[in-house]
Amino acid sequence: MNDVVNLDGILMKKWEKTIVSNINWKVKKGEHWALLGLNGSGKTSLLKIITGYEWPSKGGVSVLGNTYGSCNIQNVRTKIGWVSTALDDRFQARTSDTVLEVILSGKLASIGLYEDVTTEDISRAEGTVERFNIAHLINEPIGILSQGEKRKTFLARAWMGNPELLILDEPCNGLDVFSRESLLETIEELTHLENGPTIIYVTHHIEEMVRGITDALILKEGKVVAKGKKENVITAKNLESAFNLPLKLSWEDGRAWISIKDKQTINYKASQ
Repeated sequence: MNDVVNLDGILMKKWEKTIVSNINWKVKKGEHWALLGLNGSGKTSLLKIITGYEWPSKGGVSVLGNTYGSCNIQNVRTKIGWVSTALDDRFQARTSDTVLEVILSGKLASIGLYEDVTTEDISRAEGTVERFNIAHLINEPIGILSQGEKRKTFLARAWMGNPELLILDEPCNGLDVFSRESLLETIEELTHLENGPTIIYVTHHIEEMVRGITDALILKEGKVVAKGKKENVITAKNLESAFNLPLKLSWEDGRAWISIKDKQTINYKASQ
């Protein structure tokens, strides 16, 4: 299996409104993709299609060698780790769960532990907290953690399931600069693991694309602006088109950074 994700001619409509249109996207093993676009560009819809929580109106979906419509999607989901700010809300009623318990729940992708765990499970969880530098928090309740510590805990929870595909949906949202860079450093390390999961990193902040991200897909209003190798896709022209702003782009230490041009000095139309 070489294709981790294969979306073929995807169209999604809701209440006669087109959400995404004519999406063709292949993610291959060994690649790590950034999925970029403004809020409402279709990023979340694509994630829900990939994870089988929503169905396209037209087109084919294959994930980890499984063709949707002729496979057990729940089995596919057990191979997908998904980290998003939505997990904060889902654990609001379980703030007394310890970091260890939260991570162990990742084995079955449950919110809370409802089955017995084995000594092997606990050993794996203990190794996971070491990997994500949160071993000192292992017995702390999730409710007292900082946002940065929570995100690392949820990342460790996703890792507990030994995912083949890891979706990081705006994981740095709400983090301060220190916590953001600490989390990004951890993600950078994951991109270099031999036999590690394929990563899809979703954001509208260009600077969050770590060096290990190899490719990028840019969406605007449900359509593809550009896709392919990061260096070819992340250009001022493509970003201006996607974000409706006149931008300057620079690269530093393998990461892209943008700033807004002086609108008084250029002739720019937001519709371009």
